[in-house]
Amino acid sequence: MESNNFDRRDFLKSTGAALGSVALAGMGLPLDALAKTNDDKPVRLGFVGIGGRGSYHLDVALGMENVEVPAICEIKPERLYNAKRWIEESGRPTPKLYDKGPTDFKRLCSEEKLDAVICSTSWEWHAQICLAAMKNEKHAVSEVPIILTLDDAWELVETFEKTGKWATLALEQAMLESKDGLTLLNMVQSGLLGEILQAEGGYVHDLRMVKFNPEEEPWRLAYDVSHNGNLYPDHPMNKIISYTNINHGDRLDHLVSMSSKSVMINKYAALNYGKDHPYASKKMKQGDCNTTLLHTENGKIITLNYDTNTPHPRELFRLQGTKGIYLGGSALEGPKIYIEGMSPKEHEWEPAEKYLAEFRHPLLKSYDPPERKEAIRGHGGSGSKLPLTWHLLVKALRENKMPYFDVYDSVTSSVIFPLSVQSVANKSKLIDIPDFTKGKWKTRAPLSFKA
Repeated sequence: MESNNFDRRDFLKSTGAALGSVALAGMGLPLDALAKTNDDKPVRLGFVGIGGRGSYHLDVALGMENVEVPAICEIKPERLYNAKRWIEESGRPTPKLYDKGPTDFKRLCSEEKLDAVICSTSWEWHAQICLAAMKNEKHAVSEVPIILTLDDAWELVETFEKTGKWATLALEQAMLESKDGLTLLNMVQSGLLGEILQAEGGYVHDLRMVKFNPEEEPWRLAYDVSHNGNLYPDHPMNKIISYTNINHGDRLDHLVSMSSKSVMINKYAALNYGKDHPYASKKMKQGDCNTTLLHTENGKIITLNYDTNTPHPRELFRLQGTKGIYLGGSALEGPKIYIEGMSPKEHEWEPAEKYLAEFRHPLLKSYDPPERKEAIRGHGGSGSKLPLTWHLLVKALRENKMPYFDVYDSVTSSVIFPLSVQSVANKSKLIDIPDFTKGKWKTRAPLSFKA
């Protein structure tokens, strides 16, 4: 386990003045001065990992004008050649194929001239791929989590500050693609709920079948064997960071984490595959239910729940302010709200629909891309319009900006993984959370979104 001494780093000693303006832009200073918008500027993307999520991202990119895909990397031949066929069918040139093993992404990053690398591999490769891209003059966009260790988090930050090339969770969908994500942010920033005091969310998603399916994500089982903590904090934190102004006026300062015992993977394996199946008796580290509590510098608290092994519907989301509370999630028959002095009945929920209509985010009102001829393929697909996340990513690349969820936000979100593991391993010890912005959170403006 890494040391919990966060002051060992001496940032920017080797940072040149020419790169300083790019790094400072990421700290909240104006980004528009970096470059002028050019909607016709080609954007060149390389894809590493073209499974379910990778194929989804690839198909979205192929539906965009002036987005080129000159290189792809994948360890499974069937996925690689399926992606090659998709690219050719889109009318683009045949891409260069990188298939020389699990580290061939290094060759792609060193040889290709790209604006960004899109990483959709299994977790252990995310930080390595991002760093290889950044150190070879390319930006990187990763699936979650962007890092697995504290050292990797610091290295991503330092590499950005030294090179001006960023790595982010720009395509994490929970905030921008959920039905009410941006509108709830507008409610918060308009003061409807008052000062936010507490948020509760999580990744509560029964993945037992996925873990045992060799065509899905069986590698997740390896983490259940080797780790115990909150192993998937980014889906809820993508929203919570925005709603609570983490790194943008407030910051996370410490956490504690605890897990239940582990029984469900063994039971599932025995029930479905027999008592002689290896996982029917294999010792699992990961507790079936994990709860991680986070505290902020300004006195907010955040509860994150993580459970991928028990039978249940999807999770709920709760946001409590000094004037009222919002309750959402797919397990409800529509989101609920209570605003003191405004709701019809004291201390009783009311449907949130009228508030969602009144506070509909301006970006959602203006963003109306044309329909595609066919639905987007891959894991996360089925829609036929360009996802807002991809629109904003390509726009940022054309304008030489970082996406809204920047390097600092991305590593802050994912670092809950290793720090929660550290807390659980030490009897729920309080663990300090590093300030990746080095104090700039005090002056960084709240997140805002424009088309």
